[in-house]
Amino acid sequence: MGRARKSKTSKRDKYASFGDMADESDEDADLPKDEAGRRKIKRQYGELLGIRIEKLRGRVLNRERINKTIEGIYFICASCMKVCHSLDDGFTEDPANQNNLCGECTKAQAAATTAAAAAVKESSGASRRPARSPRKRAAAR
Repeated sequence: MGRARKSKTSKRDKYASFGDMADESDEDADLPKDEAGRRKIKRQYGELLGIRIEKLRGRVLNRERINKTIEGIYFICASCMKVCHSLDDGFTEDPANQNNLCGECTKAQAAATTAAAAAVKESSGASRRPARSPRKRAAAR
């Protein structure tokens, strides 16, 4: 007696999740191949880490060698808590590796710091009286 063939539907059910990946690749179709690959990896890091992203924010996840001179870095931005890549999103490295930021958050932080410094300068300059000379002080007494 020969063996009975298995139906192919059971195989399709096993790999049903690959259909979702095809949908994701459609939205990345207009991007260059390497950038689409980095987006896919960033998405996978986000799904893999899940809630632990908050615990790991600001840290480097992985360093990869693009070619002999260029290094790509996957990291979690300390401010917006997104998985970012240094070539796509920019990278401001913290020496302690605890507060790494993406390009957008670095610009926003710099703008906020500049605005705060300007506000302090305006408020301190308006309330301050000009200093009197020693002669005027003596004459006022």
